[in-house]
Parts: sequence; C-alpha cells; structure tokens
Amino acid sequence: MTEPTQAFVNSGWIEVIVGSMYSGKTEELIRRLRRAQIARQRVAIFKPSIDDRFGRDQLVSHSELRIPSRAVKTAKDVLRYAHEAQVIGIDEGQFLGPDLVKVCERLARRGKRVIVAGLDQDYLGKPFEPMPQLLAIAEYITKTLAICVVCGNPANRSYRKKRRTARVVVGGADLYEARCRRCYELGRRAVAPDEPPPPGGSDEVVPVAARPRPARRRRPRRGVRKAG
Repeated sequence: MTEPTQAFVNSGWIEVIVGSMYSGKTEELIRRLRRAQIARQRVAIFKPSIDDRFGRDQLVSHSELRIPSRAVKTAKDVLRYAHEAQVIGIDEGQFLGPDLVKVCERLARRGKRVIVAGLDQDYLGKPFEPMPQLLAIAEYITKTLAICVVCGNPANRSYRKKRRTARVVVGGADLYEARCRRCYELGRRAVAPDEPPPPGGSDEVVPVAARPRPARRRRPRRGVRKAG
C-alpha cells in the first residue's frame, strides 16, 4: 500500500482509514504511525476516553498490535497535546463528535500529517458522523474490508448481535460481528452455506404452481341402451 510523502516544508494533509469492525483499521493506523517513528518524526497518538476496552493508555488492534496513546474526552483536547507533533494519529474518530473535522483541518493547516481511523457506518448501516465529513475533506482515503463471519465474503458492515437501542455502545466480539451486505440484511436468519438445514428438512417454500398434480382417475363409462 502506497503512503503519501511530504513534498514541501510545512505541507500538511489528512488521511482517513474507514471500514467496519474487524477490518484492520487500527492495525493500519498503527503501521503508519510506527513507520513515522522509524523515520524519527515526532508522533502524537490519541483515542476517545469512552473506548476503554484495552486500557486507556494504548491503541490495541484485534491482532494484538499495540502502541502508546493518550485518551481524550473531546476532539478539541487533541489541540492541547499536539503542538510539537509532526504526525498525529487518532483512532475511533466516530466517537469524538463533529468538532473533529475542524480540529483536523486546523492541524493540517499547521503543516501536520493527520491520520484518523474510524467506523464509516453505525450498527444500522447508516453513515457514522463525523467520518463522512472527514472523507470529504481528506487528501488520502483507505477503505478496509473485514471477512463476513457467516459466509466468508468481504464484509463492510458491523452487525450488532444483541438488542441495544443506543447508537454508541462500545463492545467487542460479544456484541458485534462483521457481515457482508446480504448476511447483514438477513439478520438472525443468516445461515452459513455449510450448515445443515433446520429440523424437518429444507425450509424452502415451493410455489403451488410448481407442485406436481396427482393423476386424475378416470371413471368407467356406462353403456348406452339402444331403443328397441
């Protein structure tokens, strides 16, 4: 995967990494930040304080990649700690609210490289603000795909397995799984191709017109008497 290179002094930009859960967003973010550290660039890394699944002081991918980070409550808090940084990484951007867009633009104008990872859709399959707005202003966009846990096809949706009405519910594999478009729409009816049919045989409904009709029995014809 190609990465942008700084061509002019004080030239900043925004990179956005989006996808469903389990699609490798955080892993890709950590990879880019580590490369910046290897290049001896000053790096500042942030995550929302609401996401404390793996601790408050580090980013952790589902593949167990880790990198130290700072937890912030709002997007504006990033500005307080990013003065000296050349490269700024922000994970789970969808949890930082609409101010994240203005914050990223201010940082880019200061000549900083800003990398944001987050969900582009919520559990209902709707755009998850402010990620769509960031996609519109970013110079570089990466869309990651997961693997559907039902059928194995590429997945771009996060399916919530338990009934929760709130839009923001932080959780892991106990609450969410990656699904493709078809298996997401099927919901609880989605079945893996190699799973046996439900008890009682196939649940496929055969149209009435397609059902074979039983053969009709002919009645014997009665003889007709002739008039004498």
